[in-house]
Amino acid sequence: MTSHSSLQALSKDLAGELIEPSQPSFDQPATAFYDEFNKRVPRAVARVADATDVARVIGFARETGLALAVRAGGHSALGHSSIGDGLLLDLSALRDVEVDLDGRTAWAGGGVLAGDYTKVTAEHGLVTGFGDTPTVGVSGLTLGGGVGFLHRKLGMTIDSLLAAEIVTADGEVRLIDSENDPDLFWAIRGGGGNFGVVTRLKFRLHPIDAVVGGMMILPATPGLVAEFVTASQEATDDLSVVAGVALAPPLPFLPEEVHGKLIVMGFMVHAGDADTAERELGRFRSLATPLVDAVEPMRYPAIYDDGEAPHPTAMSVRSVFSDALTVEDAGSAIDALTSSTADMSVLQIRVLGGAVARVSEDATAFGHRDRAMILNVAAAYEDAGRRPEHEAWVGDLSRRLAGGKPGAYLNFLGDDSPDAVRAAFHPETWERLVEVKTKYDQDNVFSSNHNIPPRN
Repeated sequence: MTSHSSLQALSKDLAGELIEPSQPSFDQPATAFYDEFNKRVPRAVARVADATDVARVIGFARETGLALAVRAGGHSALGHSSIGDGLLLDLSALRDVEVDLDGRTAWAGGGVLAGDYTKVTAEHGLVTGFGDTPTVGVSGLTLGGGVGFLHRKLGMTIDSLLAAEIVTADGEVRLIDSENDPDLFWAIRGGGGNFGVVTRLKFRLHPIDAVVGGMMILPATPGLVAEFVTASQEATDDLSVVAGVALAPPLPFLPEEVHGKLIVMGFMVHAGDADTAERELGRFRSLATPLVDAVEPMRYPAIYDDGEAPHPTAMSVRSVFSDALTVEDAGSAIDALTSSTADMSVLQIRVLGGAVARVSEDATAFGHRDRAMILNVAAAYEDAGRRPEHEAWVGDLSRRLAGGKPGAYLNFLGDDSPDAVRAAFHPETWERLVEVKTKYDQDNVFSSNHNIPPRN
């Protein structure tokens, strides 16, 4: 058992701070987005100040045999950014964003949140495309791929990643890019947190300022959902849509008679010219009279202004790739949503194509660029004891929508089994990732993730 004295010795070596459960400041950095994981109490939280601190924490974990988890934004649906009776490496102090206007690039610390980064860069009319939630850590999101409000125009987040500072299992601080440790740089773009702790990321910035964006809510029927998807696919690459099909919650901006009825809630960003935006967004408005239409001209950061939903106790989630969403598929999803016993259930649809599909399959560790869309099935609930029931519901609907084809988006992978993780990658990609893992983390120090085990 790791002694208090050994933890104190580590604390003296850190430029940051080591926080133990008895200290008043312990709760904040140990908090996960999903409340069920807050029952896990780490032996200590190492709130690191720089890459040197990270190397010391990794070395300490290896010497003592303590399990190690890494936290940036804390949004892991499987609790990978929390740990019980182990060491939690907290990146939240690494929040600097350094903008190079001449080079149109930005360095972001490993603990930077998507919304904060976007506010900084957007002051200069420049952005990087991240996800759809402002409090997600950009490092975790990037390692899994990154799909959000600009992916059809700019590609995935990893397609804008130019370099990274990473601390590997041997404690070495490496600056990697397409020329320096190119195999490692390839692997972190879609292979998750298996290969080290990313402490800084260098992103390409894109000149986007004014967009037409916001939320549009329509009544959901199988035919409308299918047409909504078709409209998203047939739009120009300037339009990216994140849509959710669900029973309408009692939101104050929805008419009371709509509460509990099926809706499509689309979050849209059109980053093209105003005339094209009006024409393409008008197609969605023509599908049915919108229940809410808050799509309007705005500066890009405003798309994050609505914040995020309250933190649920638990979440069951599965993702699949699909080549089409037919009326029959939409009908199956709607039947399932109306029968779910979770507090909130949703089918989230992210149409791909555009810039995502123009990058070759082997350029990064993220595969499935040729697929039409990501379908994310999720159930949120307060009673974690009913997880098996909700897991079964999520699993059944996601299998039906997958149509027997393998593949999953790592950032939404809700199954930690070896077969599920392996199925998220093409076979040749998996073998290459195993080789990189074996080279840089033979002892599987970084295992609190969607784990890719090293070759024995």
